[in-house]
Amino acid sequence: MRPTSSSLTLLALLFLALQSGCQSTAPKMLAQIPEDIRERDWHHVLQERVALYGHRNWIVIADAAYPASSRDGVETVVTGDNQVEVLRTVFEALNNTKHVRPIVYTDAELKAVPEQDASGITAYRERLADLFNNRPVTTLPHEQLLAKIDQAGSSYRVLVLKTNMTIPYTTVFLQLDAAYWTPDAEKRLRDAQK
Repeated sequence: MRPTSSSLTLLALLFLALQSGCQSTAPKMLAQIPEDIRERDWHHVLQERVALYGHRNWIVIADAAYPASSRDGVETVVTGDNQVEVLRTVFEALNNTKHVRPIVYTDAELKAVPEQDASGITAYRERLADLFNNRPVTTLPHEQLLAKIDQAGSSYRVLVLKTNMTIPYTTVFLQLDAAYWTPDAEKRLRDAQK
């Protein structure tokens, strides 16, 4: 795939800022990148990773305070976009593949966060229910989900798409599984091998 002129311009600007020892200039330059270029970049990264990833990889659609991991296998991309829209885009990308399907996890704490402490949480939970569209969802405590990502990142690649969401416990974790091989088929195979 050939880089776009916008991507080359961005890389040139960042290189010049870092080369000249002006690291403090780089964040200002990033802020000046047109939104449509940033948007294409995270969409492009998502498309590449969905094509590359298989079962045991993860895609995390994270709130703004989600921590950056020090694991080499965990890649964080700041989208700057609305979490519901990013999640919708990820589901669309996964729905258009034949090789993977998402196993959905949310924080167990999400159900208990009160509106009085987190304005907008009720509307967010309703939007999630619509987006999940009867998909099975497993809830686990936030710390257990972070531990799963940490463990997965030691052997498999994880993509974290960080959004502008500022409501706690709203991160959605998607563990990828083979779309063409079901858990029932796996059980029958294992039983036959006994």
